[in-house]
Amino acid sequence: MAKLDDEEGAAVAPGHPPANGYLLVPGGEPPGKLSSEPQNGPKAGCLTPNGVSRDRLVAAAESLGRPQTPLAPEEETQTRLLPAGPGEETPGAEGSRVPQTALSARRFVVLLIFSLYSLVNAFQWIQYSIISNVFEGFYGVSSLHIDWLSMVYMLGYVPLVFPATWLLDTRGLRLTALLGSGLNCLGAWIKCASVQRHLFWVTMLGQCLCSVAQVFILGLPSRIASVWFGPKEVSTACATAVLGNQLGTAVGFLLPPVLVPNTQNNTDLLACNISTMFYGTSAVATFLCLLTVIAFKEKPQYPPSQAQAVLQKSSPAEYSYKKSIRNLFRNIPFVLLLITYGIITGAFYSVSTLLNQMILTYYKGEEINAGRIGLTLVVAGMVGSILCGLWLDHTKTYKQTTLIVYILSFLGMVVFTVTLDLGHIAVVFVTGGVLGFFMTGYLPLGFEFAVEITYPESEGTSSGLLNASAQIFGILFTLAQGKLTSAYGPRAGNVFLCIWMFLGIILTALIKSDLKRHNINIGIVNGDIKAVPVEDSPTDQESKTMMMSKQSESAI
Repeated sequence: MAKLDDEEGAAVAPGHPPANGYLLVPGGEPPGKLSSEPQNGPKAGCLTPNGVSRDRLVAAAESLGRPQTPLAPEEETQTRLLPAGPGEETPGAEGSRVPQTALSARRFVVLLIFSLYSLVNAFQWIQYSIISNVFEGFYGVSSLHIDWLSMVYMLGYVPLVFPATWLLDTRGLRLTALLGSGLNCLGAWIKCASVQRHLFWVTMLGQCLCSVAQVFILGLPSRIASVWFGPKEVSTACATAVLGNQLGTAVGFLLPPVLVPNTQNNTDLLACNISTMFYGTSAVATFLCLLTVIAFKEKPQYPPSQAQAVLQKSSPAEYSYKKSIRNLFRNIPFVLLLITYGIITGAFYSVSTLLNQMILTYYKGEEINAGRIGLTLVVAGMVGSILCGLWLDHTKTYKQTTLIVYILSFLGMVVFTVTLDLGHIAVVFVTGGVLGFFMTGYLPLGFEFAVEITYPESEGTSSGLLNASAQIFGILFTLAQGKLTSAYGPRAGNVFLCIWMFLGIILTALIKSDLKRHNINIGIVNGDIKAVPVEDSPTDQESKTMMMSKQSESAI
């Protein structure tokens, strides 16, 4: 692939083409790959690498009717002499220019900006729960009120996921990113006005805005990875994007106990410490919001993969959001993944929210160590995420990896449950790290597996539904585990999660693995794959013609 440091092309809706749409034309591909003319040229006259029109190939194949033979050496050489850079002419193409796939250096900037403002949003999610006893004393509220500062993230996501994914699919990546970063910044500043004992409702208002921002953040990792990164780095890019959110949770476990120590006997000092944390968060969120406005682009000028080139060939009029949702819910493997992802991620949310209460039950006065255990859990998960992403890019073994990580997460939860009350906090650090490595490492696996089995449906829609499932299970698990922990102790709550995770293992084993996106990238065209989810679309017809011409070219 040609390496390009390009700027954004013409602004169009994601998943839809620029004015001169194109199909797959990677430089250096094996013979038999297809290119196409721009849309303003003759639609039926798409050219193969040796300059022969597709119609002529089909007619020739029908008349020949003989067994397939390999291309002649000179034809194979000409096939590999496709233009080395975008904009060059294809030999024999009658002057038409054939766009190519290419990687943009800007993709790293986009990924970094997203990861950082996702980090700040995740930090604001957990900053109350990890020092719940401090905020209970400061605002004079119950532990349930503080738990709702965390659960509002989960509750707010569910009703807003559909308008958010619709916005992503129809208005684009940049607008969605601006809303996520901007609302995150606004929520952080509102919290700065809540540092008085009677203003709990103000801090709840700020947290609600941050929870709305989260709706425009959580569904973006797989979309950013698909739109900006090539097939050999897409899983790693998705894992890195998820990593930002995990790192924010890790910082949320680490910093609040240090910045806001338990000084209930000195209310003024406590208020000053809370202000320091809130104002620092607001400053960082503002800086990242400005960076998003300046540097976050809609998409690269050229698609990074053949799968993206196929999607960008469809026209905006052919896209149907409602039909896309229906297609996803009719996809049985995706529905199973929806449930299993919700179970394991909801369990992680519940453990993160209630970690402080679990640790303090057995280890009194260990607020700082509770935060460090949470940090260990998430940092280990970050390592697991990156390793899983690299493994998927190398092997493409999505189902096998997902099932193994699920089983190991279950075993980690069992070990964490059994060892929590042994009286040795060092053991909890180790078991928490093992649990986090597998449970948090699963998050990008679910995103990428969903994109593979639902292609060509929107990555943002599938990711949004996965996150909605996680939020629903997270709310239910947090409420149930919280009740069990209060009534019977942390072990009862953890056993409850273990039972659900075992059910998740069984459902994961039932998922049928059909790697549709991967097949497109390696040149295997499945007749069932449609570039848009609308029946009898022109793109459907072109896909069939493309398959015929590929077979005819091989025959000639």
